Amino acid sequence: MVRQPPSHWFHRGARLREQVRRWQDIRTWARLIREAEALWHVDVRDLRRLGAMELGQLLEEVPPELRPRVNRWLACYGVSTRLS
Repeated sequence: MVRQPPSHWFHRGARLREQVRRWQDIRTWARLIREAEALWHVDVRDLRRLGAMELGQLLEEVPPELRPRVNRWLACYGVSTRLS
């Protein structure tokens, strides 16, 4: 007779996977913003303009509920951009 694990194990695993996916999404937003902000430090006007456009678009696309956590990653990355 094979015993099945308790059903709450599956729910806990699904919840953990969702938390990891959300953490990865938040970190990805912060990394994209960091990369766009890095373009500001290049002395080429076209790259700065591209960086400004990319940063502006990213700031609009970050879901409001993720912004506080993205801000924590931005602080860890040492960039000056913060989401409101």
